[in-house]
Amino acid sequence: MSTNKTGVTLPDGFMAAAAEAGIKYQNRLDMAMIYSEVPCKVAGTFTTNQVKAAPVKWDQHIVYDCGTARAVICNSGIANAATGQEGMDCCRKSAEAAAKALNAANEAEAKVLNAANEAAVNSEEKTDTEKQGKSTPVTTDDILVASTGVIGMQIPVDKISAGVGMMIPKLSPTEESAHLAAQAIMTTDTVPKEVGIQVEIGGKTVSIGGMCKGSGMIHPNMCTMLSFLTTDAAISQEMLQKALSAVVVDTYNMVSVDGDTSTNDTVLLLANGMAGNAEITEENADYQAFCEALFEINRQLARKIASDGEGATALFEVKVKGAADKASAVTLAKSVVTSSLTKAAIYGHDANWGRIMCALGYAGIEFDPDQVELWLTSSAGTVKIFENGSAADYSEEEATKILSEPEVTAIADMHQGDGEATAWGCDLTHEYVSINADYRS
Repeated sequence: MSTNKTGVTLPDGFMAAAAEAGIKYQNRLDMAMIYSEVPCKVAGTFTTNQVKAAPVKWDQHIVYDCGTARAVICNSGIANAATGQEGMDCCRKSAEAAAKALNAANEAEAKVLNAANEAAVNSEEKTDTEKQGKSTPVTTDDILVASTGVIGMQIPVDKISAGVGMMIPKLSPTEESAHLAAQAIMTTDTVPKEVGIQVEIGGKTVSIGGMCKGSGMIHPNMCTMLSFLTTDAAISQEMLQKALSAVVVDTYNMVSVDGDTSTNDTVLLLANGMAGNAEITEENADYQAFCEALFEINRQLARKIASDGEGATALFEVKVKGAADKASAVTLAKSVVTSSLTKAAIYGHDANWGRIMCALGYAGIEFDPDQVELWLTSSAGTVKIFENGSAADYSEEEATKILSEPEVTAIADMHQGDGEATAWGCDLTHEYVSINADYRS
């Protein structure tokens, strides 16, 4: 498995672009587009919040009722959530504008390619050009939409349409285009988040690219969290959805920054089949290889979200092992990673094992505290801080040094069984309050 390249344009046939549409922000990129040369199978997972943003409802229709898509357009700054029928109309008009503009661009390109056909000297050149000129018309139902930002504000549709018009001429398969698109979907994020993986499936090189945004209002049950994934794997829509639903459980669903589940959480996965592998239609070795690669790319993106939590100075990872079963381990890990007191202790570089034991204790899972062992580990070393029902013999100075690194892990061994789970979060800082106190302004 290779990860030497990155971004949503890594797989064959995908292009990306970004634009400054001025939807809320000024003088910064705030719209992104991902586009496939050919139709894609599409899968998605969405927020469990009962208040679902208009783009979530739009995309659920495409994923569940259509199963195919061609493009994603996303804006940052305004979430298009709690916006009623006007918000749904915005999604429809945005998709209509994108479909119309893409078809116009494809028709113009086809004319150029047809002219090149006429000038082709030999049949081989002509065949290649004819292949390039083939284009399936883009419909409104081929366009997925996503938004992130302030809840309750209406999006100016004219600016969305103008942004689409700016992006289509810029669509490109370059890594730079993917990077600009990743920048454009940021809100309070401090860095763009991208990953790319290549793996051999059925004797073919299959690529998976991804970008996401998320920094605050992160506590998914599938944050404000958006993730867009592309692959050139040939795979049925049923298997694509099965794979995505499976890997989300142990990746994005194990992230928490502040315990708030957003109205806009969306993960979309598009597969255009251009890698040329035999189509994956069942749970065979090719499917397992695809799932392993998909898990890894989403694990990396999930960690990037956690480490960039609003105001964060450290990624806080919690590993629970030896739990009675997997479900118990998940509950225990989430309880610790979401504990405000534990997160504050991580920020203060304080090895306060009492915070961790308390969070384990109120998780609702039965265990014997006298059997639990706790460790803290980072690039600065590892120290056991709790055993046999009380504090272990450790150096506070050493523990503080370990907790001063940008990535810190707490390990809890419950000594009950073989259940394991890992959750990701971040420390809780003064800056988190400052960011969210001023968010709407």
